[in-house]
Amino acid sequence: MECGADIRWIKPENIHLTLKFLGFVDDKDIRDIVKQIEGTCADYPPFDLVISGIGVFPHIKSPRVFWAGIEEKSTLLELQMEIDRNMASLGFKPEKRAFAPHLTLGRFRSFKGRAVLADTIKSHTHERFGTVHAKALSFMKSELTSAGALYTRIAEIALGQNDKTEKIDA
Repeated sequence: MECGADIRWIKPENIHLTLKFLGFVDDKDIRDIVKQIEGTCADYPPFDLVISGIGVFPHIKSPRVFWAGIEEKSTLLELQMEIDRNMASLGFKPEKRAFAPHLTLGRFRSFKGRAVLADTIKSHTHERFGTVHAKALSFMKSELTSAGALYTRIAEIALGQNDKTEKIDA
């Protein structure tokens, strides 16, 4: 889809769904965080996520982030809320904003092409782009560099299989 907008696209391997952003994490806290996430994930079987619709944050008049939406599913929302509560018990601030499941596809460099982009978004508001089967969560470390964010997987935690989950790379 071509709209002439001035967007810096996210590399496909870096596209992800954030359930909880923790900010700075001390290395000594990683095991406790992973154990909390394991306990949460044990209660949630794998499920499907439907990628649907496109849009921008915060608003089409001043777009900063171009995204693809994820149809809200009670399983995803419950999982996100439980992770947020469990991370609060470890001292991480609960999220104040409502959870808006999305995949960031790009970041705007300027407002160039905004009018055409608005029309493109309207024509794809309810379009379904595909389904992703979620069977695990990744606990990721992100580092901002001049070339963009660099992501490193710290742990992968399977959904519904607490006794087979821990794969800590760090």
